[in-house]
Order: sequence, then C-alpha cells, then structure tokens
Amino acid sequence: MFKKQILLFTFFISALSSWASQILIPMDNTQKNHLKAYGIAYWILKHETPVQWLLNYRGGSFLFSFDKQFESECLIRGVSYEVISDAQSGGILQEIANPEVNMDAVKLEKAPKVAVYSPKTKQPWDDAVTLVLTYAEIPYEVVYDEDIIQGKLPQYDWLHLHHEDFTGQYGRFWSMYRNATWYQDQVRSLEASAKVLGFSKVSQMKLAVAQKIRDFTAGGGFLFAMCSAPDSYDIALAAEGVDICESMFDGDPADPNMNSKLDYSKCFAFTGFKLSTNPAEYAKSNIDTYGTRATRYGVTEKNDYFSLFEYSAKWDPVPTMLCQNHENLIKGFWGQSVAFDKQFIKPNILIMGENKAANEARYIHGEYGKGMFTFYGGHDPEDYQHRVEDPPTDLSLHPNSAGYRLILNNILFPAAKKKKRKT
Repeated sequence: MFKKQILLFTFFISALSSWASQILIPMDNTQKNHLKAYGIAYWILKHETPVQWLLNYRGGSFLFSFDKQFESECLIRGVSYEVISDAQSGGILQEIANPEVNMDAVKLEKAPKVAVYSPKTKQPWDDAVTLVLTYAEIPYEVVYDEDIIQGKLPQYDWLHLHHEDFTGQYGRFWSMYRNATWYQDQVRSLEASAKVLGFSKVSQMKLAVAQKIRDFTAGGGFLFAMCSAPDSYDIALAAEGVDICESMFDGDPADPNMNSKLDYSKCFAFTGFKLSTNPAEYAKSNIDTYGTRATRYGVTEKNDYFSLFEYSAKWDPVPTMLCQNHENLIKGFWGQSVAFDKQFIKPNILIMGENKAANEARYIHGEYGKGMFTFYGGHDPEDYQHRVEDPPTDLSLHPNSAGYRLILNNILFPAAKKKKRKT
C-alpha cells in the first residue's frame, strides 16, 4: 500500500512538472491574426505579467505564463496560441540562448503609454497607426499642438506622428484643394490655435511643437513617424529662423535664399537636402522620392517592394526587435512622403528596410539623446495609393499584414529594457 502511494505521488509530481504552464503565441505563418497578437502581448503587460519576446524564433513569437484568463483572451480575439509545459518553454529558451543561432529572448515588462499626434477634429484621411492600434485593441490618447505646447508629452512613453506638416505649409495641398471645405477649415483652425498659443504664424507654432517633440525624445521618449511627418519634421528643425513658406501659406514671401540657410545639424535623420521652392509641388524637399521613383527607377505597383535587413539578435537587439516579421520582402505603398533618398540620410542612421534598385530607404532608425526614433515611409501598408477622402482600410481583411507588423513592433519596443546597439 505504501509503495502504491509512493508511485502515485511520484506520478503526480512528474505530471505537475510537465503540466502546461506557458502560452506561446507563434508569429510565423501559422498565426491566424498577427496584428491582434500584438494586442494580446500589450494586454498581458497591462495585467502586470512580463512577456518574453522571442526574437527570430518563429517570426518573433511571444511567451508568457499560463493563465486561464489569458488563454480565453486569445480565443476571444482569434489569436493562434500553443499551451506548453515549463519543460518545453525551457527547451525553447535553451535553443534560443545557443550562441550559434541568431535568436534572443527579450523581456517586455511594462505596457508603454501611447500618444498619437493628431487633430481632434475629423480629417479627410485616416492614419494607419490609429487604424492598427484600434484593430489590435491597444489603447492610445490623442494629443495635438496645444497639449504639446502645454508640456504634456512627458506623461507618455511613445509618440506617433503621421499625416502632419511641421513646416506650416498645410501639406502643400493648396494647389489642388484650396477651394475644398476641409482645407479651408484646417487653415482657419490652425491659425486660430497659433493665435491662442501666442504665435503670429502657424509655421512658428509647428516649429515650437517640433522642438517640444525633440526634447521629449532627447529625454528618453520613443518617436515613431510615417507619411508626411518624417521629412517635414526634420525640415522644420533645420529651417529654424528661416521663412520657407510662400505668401499663400503665411501671408508673406519665402526667403529666396532658404536653401543656403538650413542647419542640418538640428535634424534627426536627414542632411544635405534641398527644399522645393515651388509651392504647387507636392514634395517639400528632395528627401522624398515621390517624384522620382517612377520616372527614374521605373517603380510600379507590380515591382514596388522593399526588403528588411537581418540583424544579430544577440548583438543588435534594437533593430532586430523592430524588424520582427514573418516575411522579409514587404509590399511597397505610397504616401504624401513615400520613401527617403538614401543620399540624404545621415551616416549614423540605421537603414532597416530599403528598395535598393530605387536607392530609397523605407524604414530607418536612430538615437537622439536618451531616446530613439523610427521613420517609416508611406501612408497605408495595405492601400497602395491611398488618396484624400478614400475610406479607411478594413484591417479585418489584412490580419497578417507584414507592413503593419512593422508599426506594431515599434509599439512594443518601449516595453523592453533599453538596450544600446553593441559595437
């Protein structure tokens, strides 16, 4: 009888040791909904449970302690998952730790507080980041000029900029849309805000906002920008004290010598560029390849792709995190600023995604002070040529979007312990 009890006890202990106690969310091609998987990881962090981000393991999978509530949430959101034992998860971590494999495990500890820089009124375009945050069920708060001037940015860990023109030229939509109601309303609203905040011009207000964002990043914040924001942001910083706006934008002529007065040392990512002096031209400078990629390099919808670079997970954890994906070749897409001419990118900036044949970078990253920034060219990864007043993309039709995954990599990035790129 005693021997039977011993055998039963041994069997019970053995069963417990191999009992399922971890949840693995695979991020390779077996995943039914990559985008909502990020939302699950964020939700777990909000429940004060750490998540292991398994870099280069099955597309950048997530691993965390089993909880019936966590499993139910995966089922509710339609996210593929595997319940595994401690022994199995230990084996995976041991495999990842092998110095001969290009993998690593990064511990995510705290859900970042996310802010999106956007007007609080309806705009004639959508924002890919707010679309994917909403779809992935990741909470965010909207901030705009008055919030930033009033010093509210330090409340957040991560800030997104999208369809914004920090030069005060209203996106250069004047030529095509100056008679459109939405354009006229936008101009009136921004001019009123500038006056209330004590600025005589919208361009001056936008520069002050850009400088506050600069200070937020320098203090340790994470900045992510897409579409017209990346190049217009750096242009605004470089043009401090120089009038680059023609009279239809600010009531007086631009400085004809503007291009000789730019200070590139103030820019985050770009250098040596020249501004367009034609106010009817869509592109604000030659940073953007909008006007040359088709005519000079023959880029069409059929051949518009960019490739992600592969980094050492153990030695370059930052770009490795930002490039996690189940695909290496990403379908290209247009935007008000579509991509960045590589000749105008500062040498210390990391190019993580490029269309080599067109000499353009699509996805770049850098450090500024104690913080970091990522610039991503284009407007909507699943709408090749999204136009003003087009309906928003339905992401339920694109749950495995590789292009949108790059955005969500940046959302989770601040949750990791900050790691400098090794040299």
